[in-house]
Amino acid sequence: MPDVEKRFIGHLQSNKTKKCVNAFDAIDSIHSLKLLKKVSKECEKIDKKIKVLLEINTSGETQKKGFSAGDTNEIFQCFEIKNVQVVGLMTMAPFTKDEKKIRSCFSLLRKKKNDLNKSLPSKPLKELSMGMSNDYEIAIDEGATQIRLGTVLFGARN
Repeated sequence: MPDVEKRFIGHLQSNKTKKCVNAFDAIDSIHSLKLLKKVSKECEKIDKKIKVLLEINTSGETQKKGFSAGDTNEIFQCFEIKNVQVVGLMTMAPFTKDEKKIRSCFSLLRKKKNDLNKSLPSKPLKELSMGMSNDYEIAIDEGATQIRLGTVLFGARN
């Protein structure tokens, strides 16, 4: 199935980078510059360019991975890394029923994308991956181009 794009979602452990680069066409959860450089090195070995989304921790929760929304310098460095194409941003809102907190996280990601695009006119970010089964409507309202639906399609995990 050559027209199927295989996307890696979820936390990528650095020791799984080689397998991930070999198996997928895109990685939706690059959470650090160090990890992105490792992905680039693996891509170079097999002469591959891979699309990536940068994970931004918009909630500030310590248990979540991702670039700090305020760390623009480190985020900009990602656009200089060879063998990868940064095509967008992703985030996960806190698991809460507080719609105001959820909307705030998604709004912050949209604003971050818009701010970055002002400085990156030649290669603007197109993708905003945010929202899951419990909050996808808010994500769409805030500009999501990709949502992650598992529970609503397959049911709750055991």
